[in-house]
Amino acid sequence: MEADASSAPAKAPPVDRKMWAAFERGFSQVQFLLDHNRLLINEINQNQESKVPESLSRNVVLIKELNKNIGQVVSLYSTISSSFVKSFENSQEGDSIPPPATAKAMDSPAAAAGAVGHKRVRSS
Repeated sequence: MEADASSAPAKAPPVDRKMWAAFERGFSQVQFLLDHNRLLINEINQNQESKVPESLSRNVVLIKELNKNIGQVVSLYSTISSSFVKSFENSQEGDSIPPPATAKAMDSPAAAAGAVGHKRVRSS
């Protein structure tokens, strides 16, 4: 008998459920900040188009908030990434096959920026 794919998470050990719950919380926080940033950007654009002095000066405050939110998103992604790598390494401890080399490399700042073993290609 084949196991249904939707039943797999229910059979996962409690640690795995906790790990996925933590990932879900982190991604929910990221999504909230990104949604809020979209609203901030829309307001900044409207203020810029209006060219009303009060609106333009409000943009300074909005841009500072936007910048702070971007820093929080970066921090959250870093935390999520570190947690994922740690959980991956922990799940590999009992296996006879060593984890991929990239798992250890993810601890470096370059890895957090997405530079593990390959370059980002920019489209023209």
